[in-house]
Amino acid sequence: MGIIINQSFKNMVTTYIGFGVGAVNTLFLFTYFLEKEYYGLVSFLLSASNLIWPFLVFGVHSTLIKFFTSYKTRGEQDRLLNFVLYAPAIAAIILGVIGVIGYDYLLNYFEGENNLVRPYIWLIFLIALATAYFEVFFSWSKIYYKSVFGNLMKEVFHRICISLLLFAVFFKFINVEVFIYGMAGVYVFRTLVMAAYAFSLHPPKFKFEFPKNLSPVLKYSALILLAASVATVLLDLDKVMIEHYLPIENVAIYGIAVYIATVISVPQKAMHQITNPLTAEMLNKKDKVGLRDLYVKSSLNLLIVSGLIFIWIITNVNELYELIPDEYSISIFVVLLISMVKLYDNLLGNNNSILFNSDYYRIVLAVGVILVIVAFVLNLLLIPQFGIEGAAAASFIAFFLYNTSKVYIVLKKFKIQPFTTGTVIVMLLTILFSAGFYFWDFPFHPILNIAIKAIITGLLYIFIIYRLHISEDVNSILKYVLKGF
Repeated sequence: MGIIINQSFKNMVTTYIGFGVGAVNTLFLFTYFLEKEYYGLVSFLLSASNLIWPFLVFGVHSTLIKFFTSYKTRGEQDRLLNFVLYAPAIAAIILGVIGVIGYDYLLNYFEGENNLVRPYIWLIFLIALATAYFEVFFSWSKIYYKSVFGNLMKEVFHRICISLLLFAVFFKFINVEVFIYGMAGVYVFRTLVMAAYAFSLHPPKFKFEFPKNLSPVLKYSALILLAASVATVLLDLDKVMIEHYLPIENVAIYGIAVYIATVISVPQKAMHQITNPLTAEMLNKKDKVGLRDLYVKSSLNLLIVSGLIFIWIITNVNELYELIPDEYSISIFVVLLISMVKLYDNLLGNNNSILFNSDYYRIVLAVGVILVIVAFVLNLLLIPQFGIEGAAAASFIAFFLYNTSKVYIVLKKFKIQPFTTGTVIVMLLTILFSAGFYFWDFPFHPILNIAIKAIITGLLYIFIIYRLHISEDVNSILKYVLKGF
């Protein structure tokens, strides 16, 4: 776990810096510098592009990680890298032609109350294409176990750029329209920087040559395309459907709640950057003992860290909403449901890496497609009836079923599961701390209240985890930190 802990820690630091900048953007700059309708427009454009980019990348970012270590010569590896460069371009051409043919339909779809979207529809495709190639170049660096720079670009760079653009709007250097085009330009520039870094690690050989075993590579890419699309659709379908059924400002209101809860995902995202290629290598080498050890440790360590973040969010959510304009207020029920989804995601550890780098990704795909349909139907029924709360409930049910099915598939096919006695203890601590400190309020400014609660709950939680010696990895990090003091 040495390289995992090392790079995961660095990735977690950069990811939290990014989320910190993003939190300032989401909670303050967007809410105070942009009108609510334009904030909703930005949220919708990014959510819609997130639905599209998996189709453009065609799953090759995962294909690269799965197959790269199986090729033994530089020439074979270069042919695989050529494939991952050309495939998104071909997919983009096909999808672009479809978009041109159906452009009038898209314009008609956004007629009426939310016609603010119409002039910017083409930016959805541009941001999606930039994101698709960014993921390719990020995977390019991860095959050499170099994930820190890519994670910095993915989590921090574009958020700082957007902060600068928002200040430019506030000081009237640019208008909202220029801001939206500038935001799209940031995503394109980020991809170019990531490409330069990836090529410095392994310069490409630009030849129209594909891998010898192209058939399994294509099959895997196509199935990963659908599997990744399933996960992305489950994440952003609710926002897109909210735009259809409710005024567009509701996308911004819901997006703030989602962003607050998404902070829980940071440890998983940080660890995934390095556990994914390691899991692929273990599967290729058939190292079952190492795989089980990694599964258990990643689940427990992620649960410990994300459990504390969950506690901080739930116990301070009311104070957080006191800091932003009243028109963005939302039910605690929404934040709680989405936070529970993110906590469950962390509990899975490297489950996704096991499934999507193994021969059983087809089963996950089938289950995922079914659950996308379930999520669509639930949103269709619940959003008109219950509004934003209905969208949160639909997402919670869909993700709970999806995650549970993935745990069951790994248990059935690999005879391993990630849960230990430590898992139960950490879950109980999370529930007790969340329930116990939620009603404990101080008569001070919200920021001071948040700081006091965070310090008290954090110290108590860490002390109990350390004294019970639940995780060797967490305890060794804490000992290292304590030595520093």
